[in-house]
Amino acid sequence: MIEVSEQHGEFVLSSGATSTVYFDKFLFLTRPDLLRDVAEEVTSLIPEDVDHLASPEGAAMLLVAAVSLASGLPAAVVRKEAKEYGTKAQVEGYAPEGARVALLEDVVTTGHQVLRAAKVLEARGAIVEIIILALDRGGADTLRQAGYRVATVASLRPTG
Repeated sequence: MIEVSEQHGEFVLSSGATSTVYFDKFLFLTRPDLLRDVAEEVTSLIPEDVDHLASPEGAAMLLVAAVSLASGLPAAVVRKEAKEYGTKAQVEGYAPEGARVALLEDVVTTGHQVLRAAKVLEARGAIVEIIILALDRGGADTLRQAGYRVATVASLRPTG
């Protein structure tokens, strides 16, 4: 996963910070062999009391779908904002009140997007049991400081 996705150059991250190393999540999320491996690893980190999965909208939706297939658990996607048409839902899929959720994210640098998704799920009455990151670039610290249990498949800290 890391070897395939690691890119070198000058990059602006979603946080606005710059880095000379970037991890292109699409390079591992769109290869069936790598996605399968990452999904199996994530599935092995899901606690037994979890009965639902979720992810923020975006590339992590590929990961949550693969983990749902591997684990047999239903999944939900948390939108950044409630959509303005149709059901007007902010959470799509399955995350009912009382659901014990493993919230999945692909690559995390600050943790802000996944933290926002966790708060949306909790406001709906779901319980975020764990946040599982495919690749942590430092955001796990923010999530732990906010009181969440965090597991990672791989952890790399930014170097510049």
